[in-house]
Amino acid sequence: MVKAANSRGDAPGTPPPTRILVVGGGYVGMYTALGLQRKLRSGEAEVTVVTPEPYMTYQPFLPEAAAGAISPRHVVIPLRRVLDRCRIVIGEARSIDHAKRTATVTTLATAEEGTGGIEIEYDELVLAPGSVSRTLPIPGLADYGIGFKTVEEAIGLRNHVIEQMDIASSTRDPAIRDAALTFVFVGGGFAGVEALGELEDMARYAARYYHNVKAEDMKWVLVEASDRILPEVGPEMGTYTVRELRRRNIDVRLETRLESCENRVAVLSDGSRFPTRTIVWTAGVKPHPVLAASDLPKNERGRLACTSFLTIEGVEHAWAAGDAAAVPDITAADITAADGADGADGAGEGGVRECAPNAQHAVRQAKQLADNLVAALRDEVLTEYAHKYAGSVASLGLHKGVAFIYGRKIKGYPAWFMHRAYHLSRVPTFNRKMRVLAEWTLAGLFKREIVSLGSLEHPRAEFELAAGGGPRHHPPKPAPDPPQDKQG
Repeated sequence: MVKAANSRGDAPGTPPPTRILVVGGGYVGMYTALGLQRKLRSGEAEVTVVTPEPYMTYQPFLPEAAAGAISPRHVVIPLRRVLDRCRIVIGEARSIDHAKRTATVTTLATAEEGTGGIEIEYDELVLAPGSVSRTLPIPGLADYGIGFKTVEEAIGLRNHVIEQMDIASSTRDPAIRDAALTFVFVGGGFAGVEALGELEDMARYAARYYHNVKAEDMKWVLVEASDRILPEVGPEMGTYTVRELRRRNIDVRLETRLESCENRVAVLSDGSRFPTRTIVWTAGVKPHPVLAASDLPKNERGRLACTSFLTIEGVEHAWAAGDAAAVPDITAADITAADGADGADGAGEGGVRECAPNAQHAVRQAKQLADNLVAALRDEVLTEYAHKYAGSVASLGLHKGVAFIYGRKIKGYPAWFMHRAYHLSRVPTFNRKMRVLAEWTLAGLFKREIVSLGSLEHPRAEFELAAGGGPRHHPPKPAPDPPQDKQG
């Protein structure tokens, strides 16, 4: 273990700048650091951002990236360009010792050097690592499941779907053809429904270019453990979504669980069996492991116990927001059953409602966190975070969507248009807004791209073959940790 050098070369007699460590480069991490670099005076503080990737992913655009409506480059925001006055460390925070004000971080360099993690010292901590996929101990899931949380997974899934259509078009084995054309999505939240809707739309369009694959040959299955999908848009719009998906011959299975996917056979709790080469797992998320490796207080769900000021309860100089934080929703009293949507994350300890762990809250919390942190450095009054739930929008494919906005239920083309307009307004930086808008405009003038670039996943395969060794086998990666949760 080595200590990271801290640039604190201050003139004699001047107090050193406050060291602010931001763990995470997602919504909260990027927007908090951006707010800090805009509001802090020169020499008042130095901001270090620790993030596993050099970019922030705008996740609501992942389904459209998977469908080819948006270039993968345009759903990510380069942190070094946006946070030009912050120090960016590409690495993974492994543990936090807040009592000592240190974070243990591993980077690409530490792996090469073999020196173990480095310790980064700080005065103020902003913990915003986000969440990770909640996997379950389902036989075969680690071997055959495909996630949908990163841009790499979204593009990999797009390539995979088109490759399955190629396999189905060229095979003479009916069993292989049926398995290739069966696509199972597990999880009826935003990620699962939007990914399924966009990819089914894309595959239906692509089928017109295959002489022996028709849209009706493909089988799309959505598996959801609860009795409804898209709870954020309310029961009425959730029921409409089920009806709309079934009208497109998508098999929606409510109150059903995936029991096994060994040997590429999806076995459901209702007894159904689907030979399939595609199982997409979007069944929820769980707190990032670094939270458990910290000495900071957590609630019963493993999220950081926070105050409405976005400080962590019971400790000083520690802040949190987003997926990792259980932030009290002080506007919950204004939410009634008549709203018809799940606007909060349920009751926490003592029956206090918490803000839902979604992008709508994360972006606003980050801006308030930056304001409060600057205020704390200057001994000014902090402000409570308060944002009444505005509603939700979801895309179900090209020109199809559902929305629940300020109590109004919208469906079809208007909801789809609102989905695009809202997220275009929210994607960070003017550069990305214009690039996304340009791509949407061009997509309306020209045909869809239906090319698979699956070789990107193994770029050395061709050279290995030319070098005489033959293409190497790339086994599926095992799950990083044995899944322990029970399916709910």
